[in-house]
Amino acid sequence: MMERKFYLAVLGVLLATAIGSACAAQSAENDALAIAGAKIGMAQAVTAAEEYVGGKASRAEYERHKALWVFDVEVVKDKKVVDVKVDPISGKVIATEEDKIDQDDDQDHAD
Repeated sequence: MMERKFYLAVLGVLLATAIGSACAAQSAENDALAIAGAKIGMAQAVTAAEEYVGGKASRAEYERHKALWVFDVEVVKDKKVVDVKVDPISGKVIATEEDKIDQDDDQDHAD
């Protein structure tokens, strides 16, 4: 009886993991397709962010921010990193924030 409960528990964990992985894969695919609704392209968003900050872009992506889709562009100027949110419809900068510690750097250099 105890062995059966153990197998059922293991089966439950495996099933939950499989369902979670499938949902994550579908979400990533939908995120990539969301850019179809943007009126400007990534290049325009990068240019807008660079001009606004007066620096050079080091990274850009299309992502959800506070329930809205935005271009998130990381711009470097004078040894500072600024996260710039660009509206995908108007192409205007809608928010900026200095990035004190770039968490992505730790992951990027782990290889």
